[in-house]
Amino acid sequence: MTLQTIKASVLKFVKDEDGLTIVEYAVAGGLITVAVAAAFVTLGGQVNTKIEGLCAAVNGGAAC
Repeated sequence: MTLQTIKASVLKFVKDEDGLTIVEYAVAGGLITVAVAAAFVTLGGQVNTKIEGLCAAVNGGAAC
């Protein structure tokens, strides 16, 4: 490879924007994953409280 060929390859790589879209999708996927995990953590306590209330109602007030 000559220096001219290497320079042309580097310039082509720098101008290529396809890699950027992959990074954007990865970042968006990560943010969605964090949001879903946060929602599960936030709602987890409330769901547990409701299930314990239902269980107590079915068992006549006894602990579950």
